[in-house]
Amino acid sequence: MAYIVLVAAILSEVLGTISLRFVDGMSRPLPLVLVVIGYGSAFVALANVLKMGIPVGVAYAIWSAAGVALVVLIGALFLNETMTLTQIGGILLIIGGVVALEAGGAH
Repeated sequence: MAYIVLVAAILSEVLGTISLRFVDGMSRPLPLVLVVIGYGSAFVALANVLKMGIPVGVAYAIWSAAGVALVVLIGALFLNETMTLTQIGGILLIIGGVVALEAGGAH
């Protein structure tokens, strides 16, 4: 159950981050509301994940790494942002680091 809540935290954070792209200097209210809702619900969900027993280092690593990877992918697929081989390599390194943290915590 904790990992389902963690996925909700990740998706909420991604919603907030992507919405930042459309705020246009705080002049567009709907994206601004989505930013506040996205980040607010992300932190509430992340706090609940920690209460459910996932260690803070592991939860935060998964949350931030998955968020970064999803934002980069959404930017490339839907917002006409470039994604270079170096960025792809960086994302793979981030994911590898999170896997190492998770695997190391099991011992």
